Amino acid sequence: MSRTYGNFIDGEWTDSHSGETFEVTNPAAAGEVVSVHPASSKEDVEAALDAAVAAQDEWASTPGPSRGAILREAGNNLEARKDEATEVLVREEGKTRSEAGGEVQRAIDIFHYYGAKARDVGGTVKSASAPGKDLYTKHEPLGTVALITPWNYPIAIPVWKLAPALATGNTAVLKPASEAPGVVSIVLECLDDAGLPAGVANVITGSGSEVGGPLIESERIDGVSFTGSTAVGTMVAETAAVDLTRVQCEMGGKNPTVVMPSADIEDAAETVGVGAFGTTGQSCTATSRAIVHEDVYDEFVAAVSDYAESLVVGDGLDDPDMGPHVSENELSSTLEYIDIGSAEGATLEAGGGRLSGDDYDDGYFVEPTVFSGVENDARIAQEEIFGPVLAVVEAESFEDALALANDVDYGLSASIVTQDLSEGKRFVNEVEAGVAKINEKTTGLELHVPFGGYKDSSTNTYREQGDAGLDFFSSVKTIYENY
Repeated sequence: MSRTYGNFIDGEWTDSHSGETFEVTNPAAAGEVVSVHPASSKEDVEAALDAAVAAQDEWASTPGPSRGAILREAGNNLEARKDEATEVLVREEGKTRSEAGGEVQRAIDIFHYYGAKARDVGGTVKSASAPGKDLYTKHEPLGTVALITPWNYPIAIPVWKLAPALATGNTAVLKPASEAPGVVSIVLECLDDAGLPAGVANVITGSGSEVGGPLIESERIDGVSFTGSTAVGTMVAETAAVDLTRVQCEMGGKNPTVVMPSADIEDAAETVGVGAFGTTGQSCTATSRAIVHEDVYDEFVAAVSDYAESLVVGDGLDDPDMGPHVSENELSSTLEYIDIGSAEGATLEAGGGRLSGDDYDDGYFVEPTVFSGVENDARIAQEEIFGPVLAVVEAESFEDALALANDVDYGLSASIVTQDLSEGKRFVNEVEAGVAKINEKTTGLELHVPFGGYKDSSTNTYREQGDAGLDFFSSVKTIYENY
């Protein structure tokens, strides 16, 4: 059963200006149409911008607690529709039911968090250097912001951009990825039912060239927040820079977990395996490299290969260990990298093929894959695969492992598994990554602390989430008041 959605512009659900649509199909059963969405054009972008700009002054003047009350109520509305949103997410993106349910809950929690934080938006008072003077800051909204979000976390990432944008008094135009836009429509329904004024948040669906490009190029946009590939994010940042528009881009990763001899190897294999194969490896923070000390290398390879082979792969609605790729293109890309790994001389220890048979023929299923004997300059150790492929690299020492971890263009998330406190502390201090962990998988983020990467993983401007999310969407005015 499929559902037809519209664009959400100025508080109304509308068709695209052209009347054209596109279909979203189930990655576990490619012939099944899950939803139909507007294939929008520049005219739709302009209509959304008209609405957002017109609503901006009134929303900015709405007291923070009142804005927060709407966000909290939106979270309550989403909580009441959690099962529905979870199923839509599974059928559009392919996540397992447990993964999708966790992501929807995260979106609920983010609404509640920023609903409370809206009370803190204001400024700070400082001591002036002379009597008869007050010195303080005032936080003001940027204005109207563009939010461009990916398919791999199709509800959590839109909400962690939209909630702080609204909490700080901005209006927004959001363009979700075309692979899984349905849950964003549910989010907007929840906000609308919570009493969000017309025009404050708008959603338009369609291609990057027809919607994303005109949106970020508009002179009426005061800030751009993007999550996606490094190639596209770099282009977004360059486009925004022409008009000195504030921009925040979070992009790719090639995330390592270092495994040292003091680690419990079975526990380490599970930590790495969950990070590598959870969400089908389709996370920017997924563990794609295991850098393992030579003393425990063979033992670890055997353990992580056993872990990979134990996983049940299937339709996300059945809640297996791992679901399908989101699309045929993503599946093909992963299979191509597996071929590259074999051609480079790495040893295929587990997986390596597309799954076939009655339960798999209509979907985009691949086996969890482990390569050993990987050189750190190999393509499968350097390039983001965005699939369930783990490259295991051997290290001679802690210093060698740290150097290998840093020897990559990306710097998003990294972890170490060790019982040596000195190794753990040195690692988090010296690894070149925006997220550093001890005895934990590279995936998984708390919502109230900053998130972002180093090097090619980020524009290295502003962070997301927590107070950092409020900072990005705010301008600071310093006020000198003499009396």
